[in-house]
Amino acid sequence: MSARFEELAWRETPIGEISLRRRLDPRLNVDVYEVKIDDEFLMSSLFTVAEIELARLGLAALPAGARPDVVVGGLGLGYTARAVLEDPRVASLLVVDAVGEVISWHERGLLPEAAALTTDPRSRLVEGDFFAMAAGERGFDPDAPGRLFDAILLDVDHSPRHVLAPANAALYTVAGMRRLAAHLRPGGVFALWSDDPPDAEFEAVLAEVFGDAAAHVVAFPNPLTGGQSANTVYVAT
Repeated sequence: MSARFEELAWRETPIGEISLRRRLDPRLNVDVYEVKIDDEFLMSSLFTVAEIELARLGLAALPAGARPDVVVGGLGLGYTARAVLEDPRVASLLVVDAVGEVISWHERGLLPEAAALTTDPRSRLVEGDFFAMAAGERGFDPDAPGRLFDAILLDVDHSPRHVLAPANAALYTVAGMRRLAAHLRPGGVFALWSDDPPDAEFEAVLAEVFGDAAAHVVAFPNPLTGGQSANTVYVAT
């Protein structure tokens, strides 16, 4: 039997003290992996349905027969990125995370199923500031400046209104979305995970830039409350 609690990794970063911990939940009798920044819980392996749906809904919006090159912004526990690789159409995956420590968790095998990301030849993990890359002309691939992609999937901030760093807010404006869209091929898709209910103002921003946008409410059982919770996945084409 595993220990009740274990801090697997900890490091001071520019955005605060980030830690990865594993605990045995006695009610569910499962190991739960959690990420914290300072005293704030950022993500948990108990709640992954919407992170997986971010990949599925985003890729489903691509044209039939596509062999997409995909960017995922935010590695975290890896659920979105692994869901991308489960789609056999995907030609390549670039995962961008600002915190090298998070990438190292996967490279060191501290997380279950980490090998799915680190051994798949289609997948690369890149340390970088997704928001600065989205705003710049060089884009997301440091080995191929200006490279275009078919889908960009983002799960970093809590929502367009609740960002982890003040500078991130610029992305969720019309100007910011236009800069991001410049890194997509024609017919490309942008999808975003949000912890908040659908935001009509942000939908309007997406519609102005991309032409078509939808907010999908993703409901899932909450084992802590015994009820239902929900996240939002925005998809723009």
